[in-house]
Amino acid sequence: MDRRKLIQYLLLNVFVSASVTGGILFWYDRNYRAISQPAVIQQAAPVSNGNSAPESNIDLQTDIPVKISSVVGSGVLTSEVVIIKFEGEGELDLTSWQLKDDNGNTFTFPKVTLYPNGAVQVHTNTGTDTVIDLYWGTGDAVWDSGENARLFDSQGNLRAVYRVP
Repeated sequence: MDRRKLIQYLLLNVFVSASVTGGILFWYDRNYRAISQPAVIQQAAPVSNGNSAPESNIDLQTDIPVKISSVVGSGVLTSEVVIIKFEGEGELDLTSWQLKDDNGNTFTFPKVTLYPNGAVQVHTNTGTDTVIDLYWGTGDAVWDSGENARLFDSQGNLRAVYRVP
């Protein structure tokens, strides 16, 4: 095989490989984003907190740019993690904020502060808290596919909602 044919085949191979890889990444991005976007609450109906008392304010408050960016490993105790991200300026004190599921399971944040573009991971299983990893310490998995993870501030205002994929 002459050198010119070899170069043509190599260039064709690079083009096909790049096209296939780009197509797969495009498909994955489109499908993943469709599943993992945070849920939006459409109506203001009472939300039960497990004690049959409604939350104080279930309207989504957006003045603090905090979000639940993902719930990973739902249904598996050893790998369940909820990632909370702060996208604002200054500091955000999460002390006494609560993370809740649809079944009334509640995690109350200890003294922890998020800085701009900072995040904290809430693990369902047991462990030792660090500045970026907090541990709920439950004996069972908490998150189920299709349910909502809700983040409430210390006054009971809903700050973020995320539908578990």
